[in-house]
Amino acid sequence: MSNEVDTDHPVLEIIASRWSPYSFDGRPVPDEDMLSIFEAARWAPSSYNEQPWHYIIAGKENKEEFETMLLCLVEANQLWAKNAPVLALGITRLSFIRNDKPNRAAIHDLGLASMNLVLEATARGIAVHQMIGIEPGRIRNVYNVPEGFEPVTGLAIGYAASPDRMPEALRERDLTRRTRRPLKEFIFSGKWGQVSGLVK
Repeated sequence: MSNEVDTDHPVLEIIASRWSPYSFDGRPVPDEDMLSIFEAARWAPSSYNEQPWHYIIAGKENKEEFETMLLCLVEANQLWAKNAPVLALGITRLSFIRNDKPNRAAIHDLGLASMNLVLEATARGIAVHQMIGIEPGRIRNVYNVPEGFEPVTGLAIGYAASPDRMPEALRERDLTRRTRRPLKEFIFSGKWGQVSGLVK
């Protein structure tokens, strides 16, 4: 497994080493680590400090709960996520509590909370693979998610394992070196599409 990358510019090691494996070894994650991971999410910034994020968690120690949540993922994600010891769903409130007006930052803020969660997990040697491939309607029905709240992502949480036991397509994904678009493709100045002088 190779999860390190060579960045074009220096960044914190934890950012460069973070990755989303498909292969998990199934070892349980200690409760104290799980609590710290979600404490990190708690301290994410949010618009008007609304903290619109919510998470539903299911660990393998409760087989029924775990299987219920697993079925809330699309089938392609179930194939590998079943090996993780913990699954979670990221849900966000779409309106402000303060005035009930639409919160355009709601999904953005869930993303900030989840990134805090991911970095704390990475610092503890724990991997998190986030998924957009979920079944929102099923989630609403199974967990009685109220109107005004949007299921957005699934998360598989655990310890990365050797991809050798994975199906070939997933094994190749875990073994392929991660890449990113260069800064010049998304840092603009003056007008849309005009590359900023900072990155020329």
